[in-house]
Amino acid sequence: MLFLEHEVELTDTEFDIYNYISANIESVIYMRVRELAEVVHYSTTTILRFCRKFNCAGFAEFRVKLRLFHDTQDTILVDRADESTYIDFLQRTTQATYQDGINQGVEIVKEAEMVIFLGVGASKVMAQYGAMYFSSLFLLSLHIEDLMNHPLGYLSETLTHKSCLVILSVDGENQELIRTIHQMKSKNVKIISITNSSNSTIAKLSDVNLAYYINKEQYGEANITSQLPALYTIERIGKQVRYELNQIKKEQLTKS
Repeated sequence: MLFLEHEVELTDTEFDIYNYISANIESVIYMRVRELAEVVHYSTTTILRFCRKFNCAGFAEFRVKLRLFHDTQDTILVDRADESTYIDFLQRTTQATYQDGINQGVEIVKEAEMVIFLGVGASKVMAQYGAMYFSSLFLLSLHIEDLMNHPLGYLSETLTHKSCLVILSVDGENQELIRTIHQMKSKNVKIISITNSSNSTIAKLSDVNLAYYINKEQYGEANITSQLPALYTIERIGKQVRYELNQIKKEQLTKS
């Protein structure tokens, strides 16, 4: 939040102050505490209490830190898209390690009667796409957007024994996803993860991990690492599952 690397618990009043500051940083860094209090319609005491939650002794220190944060944000540069990154990834998809992972993932999905996709942030978009893509090809698949209000722990044993969880995470360290994996592994649910590194916690907890190893990109607090490898991996598994199911059907028709 602003110049802090962690979240701060704020009251509704403090959220009003936070939202105003976030939207008006360029003017707030030149304000005095009384001027800010007048604009947000709260007392100077409330402003100072807000500043202390951001580890500042007073508004003067808060303003200095805010100014440094603002200057840093202005100097963040984003590189142009580097096609060689994608080319390197696509070349690695021909290697035996990656293909073995794809084949293992395909076998798990083929045996499943329900596939559930999970992701957070940009990976959530990929999870939504994965559920739609798999549903279009061979099996009704689900994307759970809110694990807190839709906990998977209540799935019956009949469902969990025939379910597969596909986790998408760039850094592979999201605590909510890790807790869900532990919960699902205790119910014998198979886990497939698509992450940037095989050394992450989520990767190590998975039955099958497909790591794509591309440069991590950050813009301010946002992770803007490309999702192209995750997209490719989802489609690769989906198409191979559909192909193998078609081959099984052909063999059955030939025998009959």
